[in-house]
Amino acid sequence: MTTPVERLPAGLARRIALGAQGFAEPRPTGEVGTRQLRRTADRLGVVQIDSVNVLSRSHYVPYFSRLGPYPREALDALSGRRHELFEYWAHEASFLPVRLHPHLRWRMAAAEQHAWGNMVRLQRERPGYVSEVLDRVREGGPLRASQLLEARPDRPGSMWNWHAGKVALEWLFFTGALTARARTAGFERVYDLTERVLPPAVVHAPTPERPDAVRELVRTAARALGVATETDLRDYFRLPPADARTAIAELVEGGELQPVQVDGWDRPAWLDPQARRPRWVRARALLTPFDSLVWERPRVERIFGFRYRIEIYTPAAKRVHGYYVLPFLLGDRLVGRVDLKADRQAGVLRAQAAHAEPGVDVGEVADALAAELRLMADWMALDQVSVTGAGDLAPDLAVAVAARSTSAVG
Repeated sequence: MTTPVERLPAGLARRIALGAQGFAEPRPTGEVGTRQLRRTADRLGVVQIDSVNVLSRSHYVPYFSRLGPYPREALDALSGRRHELFEYWAHEASFLPVRLHPHLRWRMAAAEQHAWGNMVRLQRERPGYVSEVLDRVREGGPLRASQLLEARPDRPGSMWNWHAGKVALEWLFFTGALTARARTAGFERVYDLTERVLPPAVVHAPTPERPDAVRELVRTAARALGVATETDLRDYFRLPPADARTAIAELVEGGELQPVQVDGWDRPAWLDPQARRPRWVRARALLTPFDSLVWERPRVERIFGFRYRIEIYTPAAKRVHGYYVLPFLLGDRLVGRVDLKADRQAGVLRAQAAHAEPGVDVGEVADALAAELRLMADWMALDQVSVTGAGDLAPDLAVAVAARSTSAVG
């Protein structure tokens, strides 16, 4: 007998998704510490890393979005001194709870299928050199790519213009032989032997069979998303389609995923049966472009009716909303977006453009966004908030920021 598929109203599906991501709970009123950060890391499962620092290193912001101001050094300790988080290529470069390390070893073992071409090529063409780099870490201790003093290839660009030493280290990182012990102040990865970094209980944990590992990753994604399509579940950890489909079917059969049809969605979806069904969401948050709530752009359009594109690599003259644009969540809606820059030398958080979504109360959005910008500036130890740019929300936002500044002075 076929089990009836539950129909979910679009608004409820949106609130379920927000609840799963941690936005249905009020922010802590007291000091935020390791316990709250650990809980958020466990809830999300994966937090993407990005090197762009025009506002903040991206992995810091999702915790601020959900918890409000917190000491960054407490988060650094989870991935550094405590080693409760580790780095790996999960959803792009990411921080993950160490419990997931065994469940990604199948990807490490299949590095030749998943790693970038220059990594695979170097391993095939210069295996002796890769072994030399590994021996240097084994015998000499933690190592940065810049310490290898290799010449960069004579190619334009810099982001992926790696020298042979960096490529070798990244291959060893991808295979799991090395992991990141820490990051330098300049955000350079410090590599070390995995067994010298991760807790022994993790290092010596049995390696699951690939189907079991993928099933756990899909299970983790389902809990973090609340309600999701196959593509959503697969994209969370960038899983192969066939593996993800098999895992979804097994989780449905075991009662850990429930098939649903969401009003307005053009494809089937699955619900985490344990997901909260909030009656309302009263969130207020700025979201980094790499936040797991918004990193899959088709999902953002499906859930919020919000078309979002990152324009970092778009020529300035062709940008619509700005360089580093953060969506603004108010209640259970994405109501606007703001192009932000931390001018650290001047001590100013600069809103270089601000745009409202159609149909919102611009005054209400401006007041709420001004409050969130002030909170973010304080967290980042910036003295002022300045609105200088274009956009239909900018005039009202400038007034709201000025009023808040005057009130604080008074």
